[in-house]
Amino acid sequence: MTALTAPAPNATLPRTYPSLRAAWIPLAALCLAFFVEMVDNTILNIALPTIGRDLGGGTTALQWVTGAYSLTFGGLLLTAGSVADRFGRRRVLVAGLGLFSLVSLLVVAVTEITHLVLVRAALGVAAAGMAPVTASLIFRLFDSDALRMRAMTLLIVIGMSSFALGPVVAGSALATVSWHWLLLVNAPVALIAVLGVLLGVPRDDPADLHDAPLDLLGAGATIATIAFASYGLTSGVENGWTALTTLLCGAGALFALIGFVVRERTAAHPMLDLALLRMPTVRGAALAQLGGSIAMIGTMFGLILHFQYAFGWSPMRAGLANLPFVLTMIAATPIAEGLIGRFGHRVACLLGAATLTVSILGLAAAIGHAYWLIALAMVGMTLGLRIIMTICAVALMQAVPENRTSLGAALNDTSQELGTSVGVALVGTVLAALLGAALPAGAWPAALVASFFHAERVAVVAVAALVGVIALYGASTLTDSRATEEH
Repeated sequence: MTALTAPAPNATLPRTYPSLRAAWIPLAALCLAFFVEMVDNTILNIALPTIGRDLGGGTTALQWVTGAYSLTFGGLLLTAGSVADRFGRRRVLVAGLGLFSLVSLLVVAVTEITHLVLVRAALGVAAAGMAPVTASLIFRLFDSDALRMRAMTLLIVIGMSSFALGPVVAGSALATVSWHWLLLVNAPVALIAVLGVLLGVPRDDPADLHDAPLDLLGAGATIATIAFASYGLTSGVENGWTALTTLLCGAGALFALIGFVVRERTAAHPMLDLALLRMPTVRGAALAQLGGSIAMIGTMFGLILHFQYAFGWSPMRAGLANLPFVLTMIAATPIAEGLIGRFGHRVACLLGAATLTVSILGLAAAIGHAYWLIALAMVGMTLGLRIIMTICAVALMQAVPENRTSLGAALNDTSQELGTSVGVALVGTVLAALLGAALPAGAWPAALVASFFHAERVAVVAVAALVGVIALYGASTLTDSRATEEH
């Protein structure tokens, strides 16, 4: 197969590719699948006021429009990774993409807010089948650690870009089309990704899969833990941390987590072998990813409110203000690879975690001042994130057994999804405690702007403290090797 020619559907595909250029078809398909799955996290946020007017949904209902996707997505990641390692990663990805495309079309039948919540929940189920498998398959396209690192870097850049570009694309589209198109466009994009996967990704080698029975009880406990925890964090922000709903969710999450640990320690074929978490590389990578995700989502959540409310910018301008995240993520590639090649995973990740923490503190100092100071802090944060996310994704994938790579990718994604919930809950709680639960629309008086800046500053410092502890500890447990081989 040449670098620029697609194979015929019946052709025998190579097990691995010698370069990124040679793998352009499967690489583009997997990146497209990851982009559409990640952008669906943010693309509807700007459209929520319009959706509320069209479908008559209140604040709680609109919260579920976004929350339903996160709950099913986060709750099913480990389960989907386990299923993929059992029945085939390529097969699960194609099924997930097909379901994503089909469910996206159902938006044309939505006439009530409840219908949209159900559609979003179903999209989360489909996305859970795509996320860990995408990372696992990209890892398997190459034998070279350097190529794996670059391919994973490309995937991470595209995923990060989707968070910033989602609001920009949505804001631009809503000027001319209905909000329904924000979901409808997923259908053809997902189908294009399916075609690329079928043409360029080889079928799974049975030797790389396992034949252990599925751990259904473990899967149920995982889903319950993530669902209770995620909704409990949301309820804490919305209803207060002492509200009955919040306390019940917290108790449910703790009970489900204990049940999951007991089940995985005693099951003959556990979904997640807890011995993996005793491996420094796996545990450290998951913790560092958790810290990085808290930093990324927590600060972006605060900055979106900062730009649109305190600065009074339009949604499109606020989205464009996040471009330093995207541009630095791309430009930082040689810096990240250079640090990894020179110092190894542990020292490079420590440098990344330190850069991230210091830059978050810089952001706290920049709040209330000119945008360029905020942008400068965003650049430093993204550089630290870029180093952490690339190292940890690759190190974790290489540390798990060959027949559990999808589960390893799911563990990586679950850490990030948990970090998303924690980051939003932390910043949202501080802002609600210092400002009140509701932010008034329209132009803000100077006193309210000053109060918001103070609250945001406190929230960002809290994020820096939490991220510094988690990310630095996680990074310190990685190995010094350039290519982690724990099995």
